[in-house]
Amino acid sequence: MKKALIVEDIPETANWVRRVVEEAFPEIKATLVSTLNEALCVLEKDCHPMVLVDLGLPDGSGLDILRYLQRQQNKTLAVVLTVMAEDEMLLAAFSAGAAGYLLKEQSAAEMKESLLRLEQGNPILSASIARRLIDHFRQTGPEKAEDSGLTSREIEILALISRGFRNKDVSEKLNISENTVASHIKSIYQKLAISSRAEASFYATKFGL
Repeated sequence: MKKALIVEDIPETANWVRRVVEEAFPEIKATLVSTLNEALCVLEKDCHPMVLVDLGLPDGSGLDILRYLQRQQNKTLAVVLTVMAEDEMLLAAFSAGAAGYLLKEQSAAEMKESLLRLEQGNPILSASIARRLIDHFRQTGPEKAEDSGLTSREIEILALISRGFRNKDVSEKLNISENTVASHIKSIYQKLAISSRAEASFYATKFGL
């Protein structure tokens, strides 16, 4: 990973995030912008493997950046970094293609660890949000994956990718081709109406996988 874009309008926070990113990835070059328009201009000119986005920007919502990346640069690891912990914002961010959702309240060490896990293919959430989701699922109880229309093979693959397995890992574990894995994942996404592995992880937890 060589480049990161940080979209944050508070200079002190932006510089703090840049220091954390550069500690996690010493080879990285981080660019700071403070508005939605600035971010879109940078992204139109160049791809960034990682983008960290605040949702509340002076000229709009960081969700628009996530949607742009989902359409134009869907291999980018897009991470929300915000103070907004409401359920509707969380769901909107993952629906727009976020690979992670972190709250600014966490420490630099926690954020660094999260970013390293993200690069390895694992969806990331701040601990407080993860606990809230777990509490929610405990109260509502797991649903049956079969009720979603998933086949037994798709349920197997959903369980694996929710634990951070890459397509190659799933292929080797199940003794099927990577193309077949990709086809199953596409089918899973369509049946669950999702667009990211982070959302897949939510459903795996919901199904008790």
